Amino acid sequence: MATTLIRGRQIVCKVEDRHTAIVVDDGAVAQTDGVIVAIGGYAEMAANYPEAQTQGSPDHVVLPGFVNSHHHVGLTPLQLGSPDYALELWFAGRLSARRVDLYLDTMYSAFEMIESGITTVQHLHGWLPGDLDVVHSAAADVLRAYDDIGMRVSYSYALRDQNRLVYEADEDFVRRMPADLQPRMQTYFDEVSLTLDQQLEMFRDLHKSHHQASRSKIQLAPANLHWCSDKALESLQQHAQDHDVPMHMHLLETAYQKEYARRRTGKTAVAHLAEVGLLGPHLTLGHGVWLTEQDIDLVAETGTRICHNCSSNLRLRSGVAALNEYAKRNVRVGIGLDEAGINDDRDMLQEMRMVLRMHRVPGMDDIVPTCPQVLRMATEHGAQTTPYGDQIGALEVGRAADMVLIDWRQLAYPYLDQDIEVIDAVLQRAKTQGVDAVIVEGELIYNEGRFTRVNKQDLLDQLAQSLDRPDTAEEAKRREFGRRVFPLVKAFYDGYLEGEQRTPYYGSSSRF
Repeated sequence: MATTLIRGRQIVCKVEDRHTAIVVDDGAVAQTDGVIVAIGGYAEMAANYPEAQTQGSPDHVVLPGFVNSHHHVGLTPLQLGSPDYALELWFAGRLSARRVDLYLDTMYSAFEMIESGITTVQHLHGWLPGDLDVVHSAAADVLRAYDDIGMRVSYSYALRDQNRLVYEADEDFVRRMPADLQPRMQTYFDEVSLTLDQQLEMFRDLHKSHHQASRSKIQLAPANLHWCSDKALESLQQHAQDHDVPMHMHLLETAYQKEYARRRTGKTAVAHLAEVGLLGPHLTLGHGVWLTEQDIDLVAETGTRICHNCSSNLRLRSGVAALNEYAKRNVRVGIGLDEAGINDDRDMLQEMRMVLRMHRVPGMDDIVPTCPQVLRMATEHGAQTTPYGDQIGALEVGRAADMVLIDWRQLAYPYLDQDIEVIDAVLQRAKTQGVDAVIVEGELIYNEGRFTRVNKQDLLDQLAQSLDRPDTAEEAKRREFGRRVFPLVKAFYDGYLEGEQRTPYYGSSSRF
């Protein structure tokens, strides 16, 4: 591959701390074969690489590609009929969702992610009905979509071996249902119940076929404490060590999960993970809303990562994570869009603003999120929750040439004071319409509103046509089944938190 120069009014190379970043004015990045080989002033770089084609312009801001550290689906739950219930009810609300073509579904959200500057996604695949061959084929469809569009992906099939609907054993929940619903509920559990060995076998197969790929990696995802037995946790930890891959685990998303951990282990979920040896830099905790002060200390001491899913936590009434406390202890935190952001889409620019604003607690102390801090969450620290590690997330010689180019005029027109830092301008003013180009591994995959590898409109039309029909008989039965199960799930949690603290942390250390 020939060397190319990516030019910008400013090159935002990387964030150094909460207040400072390395920025090159009127600069350029040189990349060869998808790897950054030099960064400097544009005049010098043009002289050093006279044959290089130039992308970008003096009217662009060049930043590291963003990392969506926690993602699941294409069409959002709302689009598929599930409103924003509290999380535990939301699981029940999704029982009646239509089956969607996973290749087209993955493309749908990939379009939105790339259009907002995301170059890498942590795709956490939820459960699917079917045997091992069916699930393995579905995983292949998801990976093929990312490969076709050119996006970088870390893929996990979220492992579950128990408690698939509520926070108790499947057989116990079935036994307490009305008799006429029991067979259908049991059938559902049977359809989504690959064994622990089968799920680990699929991981090994996918890892073997992708570990040498440059834009697709496979890692492990223990779905959550309530979904995983201790045997599963220990097996996952061993596989992570044997294959040198990280893990991403939903944890303490809600107060109900906090209470489940207490009932199961007699301690906090984080303390239990420490006891079984899971904590460490290889583990990312998704959500982490209901950590105690002692939990956060443990996370910091072990170097465990956290993924902050701000919009999702708000939409599903889960609470507000203690981001300021994480920052105080130097915990590395990524940003995840989860199922969808606050506008029911996958807009990382908007999500960064949500994170920036959500944690502005009263007072004048320097404890609230800063623009450089949030950008680092969406780049370098997000990258470190994936198998790509220090290969992505910053613009430095030797790292992958993953970049997003934003139109400065969209940020500054009709006026922007000269004292406003470029990162502040990007974090507080950038919109998706200002994203002019997205580059992954040196390849321009999105340019001036057009995807270079695939036809967006054709694929969206195919997705729309596949769902433009009445419910099938099976879908109608599943819809009715979901309606009947929903109140039973609600009844299960009635009184579950009795006597327990229900108010999530909002900023004062006394509120844990």
